[in-house]
Amino acid sequence: MIKNDFWLTSGWHLLDKDDEGRLLPTEDFMRAYFYRPEIVPIEESCEAEIDIHKRLVDTPFLNIEKKELDKIKDKDVIFNYEVILRFRDFLSHYPTLDAAYLAIARGKAVNFPPLFVDQMVQIILRNILHDCSYALQVRASELFFRTQVVTIAEDEIMVADEATVELQVEQKNPNRSDPKLLEVEIDILRESTADNYWKRSDKFDTSIDLAYTKPGLDALARVIEKWIFHFLSIESSVKPMQKIEDEKWSWHLGLETDSNSILNDLYHGSDVSEERLKQILCLFQLEVKSGFKETMVGKPVYLGLAMNEKSKIKFKPQNLLTNLPLANLS
Repeated sequence: MIKNDFWLTSGWHLLDKDDEGRLLPTEDFMRAYFYRPEIVPIEESCEAEIDIHKRLVDTPFLNIEKKELDKIKDKDVIFNYEVILRFRDFLSHYPTLDAAYLAIARGKAVNFPPLFVDQMVQIILRNILHDCSYALQVRASELFFRTQVVTIAEDEIMVADEATVELQVEQKNPNRSDPKLLEVEIDILRESTADNYWKRSDKFDTSIDLAYTKPGLDALARVIEKWIFHFLSIESSVKPMQKIEDEKWSWHLGLETDSNSILNDLYHGSDVSEERLKQILCLFQLEVKSGFKETMVGKPVYLGLAMNEKSKIKFKPQNLLTNLPLANLS
């Protein structure tokens, strides 16, 4: 076990690596999916279901014909198997998990739920941050694959895990009478308490402050740099900023849908209401020494991060791999 192990339930520990450190799906990795509660046979399971489960546990990459699945009596179980097998078969077409995700980022259609893509992102980040000793960076990277709820107060922009917040609300308000009256208690991860993260990383039960000049925002910037380098082999410098003041503004990208729309309107000189502008939570300036097309040499790319109208952030890490002004896409 490494000094600061984290995300023990992610599946990263079940993967192998190639010579370049990319992730190789193993039988143990796929076997874990067949031990999920949606798949594991129960007392009422039919013989066909029990037989298929045993065969896949023994040989996780075994080809299972549709006619075999159709023998299972429980149609929900058939659906669950089909989803996992489609995910497994998709991965088998690529040399690494990283290559499979990059294909998705660049537009390859998938026939399995987005949850599986989020899991891929988490596992890849677990690999990227393997030697990271700074807990705030690991917590900040959760934005890449888990929706966050935003709370703004004075000089703070607190983000907390949506699923954790909703669970607390449900536990305190099982009748759903008026959730707005409830106070959710999420521990704030600050520099002085950051090491508390390691032992609770799989709970996703901490929040961080993404306000300008705060360590959490800087941590997110560092993760963005590492993400870009991992996939594109481009060294970048990402710096938080308060506003864009650039008469030669040449390129920008949103880290999710709302900021992309707002930045597009600002770039084209369209009117943007104060209400929409307040959705922008963070701005970054990204610079590189090489790797961009000639027309962007020496020019910065501006990144925006915004919350939607429901005060939530659904980060799209694929935007960092497909919307930069790259010299090539090899």
